[in-house]
Amino acid sequence: MNITADAIAHFTARLAFETDVSDVAAALAERAPGLVVVDSRSKESWDQGHVLGAVHLPTAEIARRAGEFVENGDTVVVYCWGPGCNGGTKAALEFARLGVPVKEMIGGFEYWAREGFPVETVPGTVTRGAADPLTAPVSGISCAC
Repeated sequence: MNITADAIAHFTARLAFETDVSDVAAALAERAPGLVVVDSRSKESWDQGHVLGAVHLPTAEIARRAGEFVENGDTVVVYCWGPGCNGGTKAALEFARLGVPVKEMIGGFEYWAREGFPVETVPGTVTRGAADPLTAPVSGISCAC
């Protein structure tokens, strides 16, 4: 067992299949081509608020409806409620089974909202709250990670 090699393989794999809310926000702001952000929660959760620019596709519908939202060559980023929920992992697995390149947005919608990124609700209102000082830098700078 080579602990260094195992650690490198582990963290490389995590970065290949996970992304964070800051990176997703930056990619959406840049209008990264071929990026599809998928909210895998229920309609009620979607209506309560979701990532601005996301599409709604509950996990149970991914196998049947993915083609409505994802074109060949797209990369999907999925999310669910937050770090205490494995719904995003389940949704990512469904896309992977379809052969779609997919990443899970760690922190989910909870950290998206807590970090102050735009939230859209059913009426179309977009809000931007202040970042929670326990989850994001409040000085206006990034965490430099």
